Amino acid sequence: MKHPLDNARILMYSHDTFGLGHLRRCRTIAHALVQEYSGLMVLIVSGSQIAGAFDYRARVDFVKIPSVIKLRNGEYSSLSEHIDVHDTIKMRRSIIRHTAESFAPDIFIVDKEPMGLRGEIEETLAYLKSKGTTLILGLREVMDAPRLLDAEWKRNDVMGKIDRTYDHIWVYGPPDFYDPLTGLDVPQSVRDRMEFVGFLQRRSAQEKLSDQRRDSDYLLVTTGGGGDGADLIDNVMNAYLHDPSLTQKALVVLGPYMPADQRTEFLRKGQAIPQIEVIEFDTRMEELIAGSAGVVAMGGYNTYCEILSFDKPALIVPRTTPREEQLLRATRAAELGMIEMLLPEEAAIPARMAAALRALPQRPHPSDAVPGLQLEGLTNIARLVGEDLTARAENPGTLRFAK
Repeated sequence: MKHPLDNARILMYSHDTFGLGHLRRCRTIAHALVQEYSGLMVLIVSGSQIAGAFDYRARVDFVKIPSVIKLRNGEYSSLSEHIDVHDTIKMRRSIIRHTAESFAPDIFIVDKEPMGLRGEIEETLAYLKSKGTTLILGLREVMDAPRLLDAEWKRNDVMGKIDRTYDHIWVYGPPDFYDPLTGLDVPQSVRDRMEFVGFLQRRSAQEKLSDQRRDSDYLLVTTGGGGDGADLIDNVMNAYLHDPSLTQKALVVLGPYMPADQRTEFLRKGQAIPQIEVIEFDTRMEELIAGSAGVVAMGGYNTYCEILSFDKPALIVPRTTPREEQLLRATRAAELGMIEMLLPEEAAIPARMAAALRALPQRPHPSDAVPGLQLEGLTNIARLVGEDLTARAENPGTLRFAK
């Protein structure tokens, strides 16, 4: 007998203009879904420059669209200096639309940006809606400071478009941690479609150990993509130079988006500090976090999920501009006692940072602060997808596309 999910298709959109967070989140969800359902296929549309550097499970693939980078001032630029950003968006919009037409998904999951980068998926959303595709918006548990998000969304009627477009809104966190739409005027019809699925648990893939895995405990210092992580790494190195009694080993991961001149300087600077080893990047950060004695990070969503998943003591120095997402997440987690937070100006004081690094391995684990901590996001997402696809299979009139 044919299983209801045989040949079901899910398309995911990850705009990826800065860092690795969106692609890594989509990839995590995609892998969990194909592991749960043997007949399912997932295709990720990604703008990440290094989408091809990651491993993908069978029945998970990606389509690379031209890359657009987000500058520190919040503006966007084409990765190629020879192509105008408007032309790049036009190409991306066309590729996304044609991918949706040819792949014919049953479900379309959009990561964070409701209408895509500069509205690039609005046309695709309208097309898929006309075909009856289930449209799902996935939001981080923290989006941005309410005043900033509200202003940004009001300029383009984003809340109204969400209301008119999406069948479901998933929040990738528990309701008692943070509400991503707090402070916004949210219609009840949108609230009714919101489901807090929980944090996305990560696991150590023992069969594919990282090439950088270490045998002994170390502090893992990571800035995610690394595009804006120079200050944190400099602060850590300065703390070691300031305090020779700081003997804890540290593994510093620079990140693939760190500018070349900064990368070169940190590789040179790290050679003068015996306790520190510097590597440029590793696609299997889960392994490095699992083997660490503690994590020093800026606290993006994926790193935070990994800290919770492997129950590691953490020191978070959040980015505070141009978005306040990391600051809000770290502030809330610190209130709950799950992590220690230093503001950037505090971390810049070598003695203060050295003291925090020394104390980090002895800090309480996140589970000590929140007993019974559960990360059920992937389990809940698999359940919701199964329910949707099964209901459609049992009611052929609701099928989005004829396969």
